[in-house]
Order: sequence, then C-alpha cells, then structure tokens
Amino acid sequence: CVKGFWIGKYEVTQGIWEKIMGDNPSKFQNGVDYPVEQVSWNSALEFMEKLKFDDGYTPRLPTEAEWEYAARGGGRMEVYAGGNNVSILAWYEGNSAGSTQPVGKKMPNAFGLHDMSGNVWEWCQDIYLQDAYGKGTENNPAGMDQSVFRVRRGGSWDSEQRHLRTLFRGRYPADLQFESNGFRVVLESD
Repeated sequence: CVKGFWIGKYEVTQGIWEKIMGDNPSKFQNGVDYPVEQVSWNSALEFMEKLKFDDGYTPRLPTEAEWEYAARGGGRMEVYAGGNNVSILAWYEGNSAGSTQPVGKKMPNAFGLHDMSGNVWEWCQDIYLQDAYGKGTENNPAGMDQSVFRVRRGGSWDSEQRHLRTLFRGRYPADLQFESNGFRVVLESD
C-alpha cells in the first residue's frame, strides 16, 4: 500500500536536466527529448535539491514500492509496464539500435506513463535489500538502512528482455554513473 503521489509521465530528459543543472552528463546526446543518462543516484538527489516548486510540492525519487505501483498501473499483473508485448512498450537490446531513444515514443501503461520498462534504468530512493518486501512494512514500504547499493528498476536500452519485467529489481552503487542509468521525479505535498 502506498499513499498518494504524483510521478513524472516521462523519465527526466536531457533538456530538463540541462535547464536545471546547466550541463549534460549523457553519453548519447541526441536531443533534448532523450532521457538523461550517466546519472548517479547521488547526482539525481542533487537535481532534486535544485528543482524547486512554489506550490508546496517537494520533488524526490520514487520509493521502490511507488515505482512498482506506478509501473503496474495500480497493481495490474502485467509482465511489462503497460502489458505483455515488450516490442510496443519498451526500448531494449532487441530494438534500441544500441542507444537511448526519445521519451514517450512507445505505448504508455494504464496510468499514461511512458518508458517505465526500458530506455534507461530508473533510480529509486531505497537502498537495495534482497528481501526488502519481506522485511518492510505493508504501508509505504521503503528500505532506508545503510548500504552502498541503491535500487534501479525498469531495465534500459541495453537490457535483456527479462530485465524489463515490472517485478525485476536491479542494484548499483549510489555514486556510479553509467550510460543506462536515469530517473523519474515524484512530487509529494509538503
């Protein structure tokens, strides 16, 4: 169970990153509508600190539970975010031509969210625990113990098809930048 939240329709793009941060760390600089990548978990937090809203909302990374709820369109038992046909839903090693692709070109899921499977791995707020769901609370679970690893979800342009499943969990050190790592913004009310 998760409390209400707003999550970005798309992964953060290079254009938005450049507007907020003043640079572009991406390996694939093909346009402003491509997802920003080569972003560490720590860099994603720096982005959130600079992203300000005057209307009482605080930007942050999604918890892993929020990410999965959003990807599954409210809990649907679909293999990928939006259904079971990976080719119409995701950019991955089988169709990406070896690079990220513009956001929003594949079919959205039931919540209208694009690229929750594929394009870039998306950082979550949580640390990575192998049995996180077994140890966490039922309401708004979030693993926040000490660890060097942070959760990544969704798979990317260079992922095997199995890594795009909504149930697949990945992990990476918080300070590591890689051309398949990006993120999505969540807003919560102050």
